[in-house]
Amino acid sequence: MTSPILSRASAIELVAFDVDGVLTDGRLVLGSGGDEYKVFHSRDGQGFVMLREAAIQVAVISGRSSPVVAERMAQLGIEFVYQGCNDKLAVFAALLDRLGIGPERAAHVGDDLPDLAVMGRVGLAIAVADAHPEVRRRAHWCTRLPGGRGAAREVCDLLLESRGLLEPLTRRYAGEPP
Repeated sequence: MTSPILSRASAIELVAFDVDGVLTDGRLVLGSGGDEYKVFHSRDGQGFVMLREAAIQVAVISGRSSPVVAERMAQLGIEFVYQGCNDKLAVFAALLDRLGIGPERAAHVGDDLPDLAVMGRVGLAIAVADAHPEVRRRAHWCTRLPGGRGAAREVCDLLLESRGLLEPLTRRYAGEPP
């Protein structure tokens, strides 16, 4: 990990994630009755839990709406869930105002063109490995793993590592002394 990225990551107080293509692999699975199914990676969820333990705020900002997303985020205790957002930047700016956080202390994780406006305004812009080429080009950092396959956990680990918290949390989960 390069030191400039760790430096940027250490300043982050809020990280916002897109859903389709970031927390999922981007495929839309629809049942005959219109039911929508999504697959989330369990390690991403564990990463969110650890960020909350480290007092790093987590938000989800999605252009689409899905009850499945609301349910999964509720399971993980994610308070800031915004769906059906045509203007992600406006929603993001309002969240920053609500939390009293400057954009330089925020990160956004995206995969496609609707994420670019927010990515261009944050202290740490992150693209998943299989993001659109333009999104990868404009990101400060790209994950090794694709969306829905552990990319969000990589982001969580980066933020925790930048604060020296990843190893102590790992030891705690392993039942080892601090």
